[in-house]
Amino acid sequence: MAKIAFITGATSGFGAACARLFAANGWSLILCGRRQERLETLRAELAAKVSVHAFVLDVRDEAAVKRAVAELPAEFADIEILVNNAGLALGLEPAQRCDMEDWERMVDTNIKGLMYCTRAILPGMVARNQGHVVNIGSVAGTYPYPGGNVYGATKAFVKQFSLNLRADLVNTRVRVTNIEPGLAESEFSLVRFKGDSAKADHVYQGTEPLRSEDIADIVYWAVSRPAHVNLNSIEVMPVCQAFAPFAIHRES
Repeated sequence: MAKIAFITGATSGFGAACARLFAANGWSLILCGRRQERLETLRAELAAKVSVHAFVLDVRDEAAVKRAVAELPAEFADIEILVNNAGLALGLEPAQRCDMEDWERMVDTNIKGLMYCTRAILPGMVARNQGHVVNIGSVAGTYPYPGGNVYGATKAFVKQFSLNLRADLVNTRVRVTNIEPGLAESEFSLVRFKGDSAKADHVYQGTEPLRSEDIADIVYWAVSRPAHVNLNSIEVMPVCQAFAPFAIHRES
């Protein structure tokens, strides 16, 4: 019987790339996202290769998450891999000028949505004494940058939550990995700048950033390690990116 992977935010970027790679390796897939048309297109593409159960889901809705997991068809119930990919950044303004609604949406998606999905699926993994939670974090959870304020803080939560999950699961064979990408070209910047393609394109101008396929490859490599191996975190940047120097303001 094929193993089962549950991927959130599957309609684009890292999520879609993960879905395609897992399908290429024979995994059955549970795919969710907020954009129904894209989700159906992806389902139709992959259903020719593997079993796919796809549905529209906003991970910010705790009741909807619980209901979706509880109502999974029997053949999709034994989830082996959870890829908590759904997340976003909004805006790049300094904290004193940020939109509070943007902050709340990032917290609700990047933190609460990840918690809701993990809490709904983790008990089954523990009961079967088998599974792997893969959280998509960010280098922004470790290294601050101007305008990163709440986005970076949400990814710092993902980092620490991942480590604390392993502390709780130490007497089980359930694994937890936090993947922390740096500069990666997907719809990330287009979402951050609310559809402003000129601003989004400028982020990657003159660079060779990571691609969604690079992150999917890392996710799949992590979950493919021997069962006794747990990769706590994987930090990855393109070679064109490095750590910023300390910022110093000098009076003129």
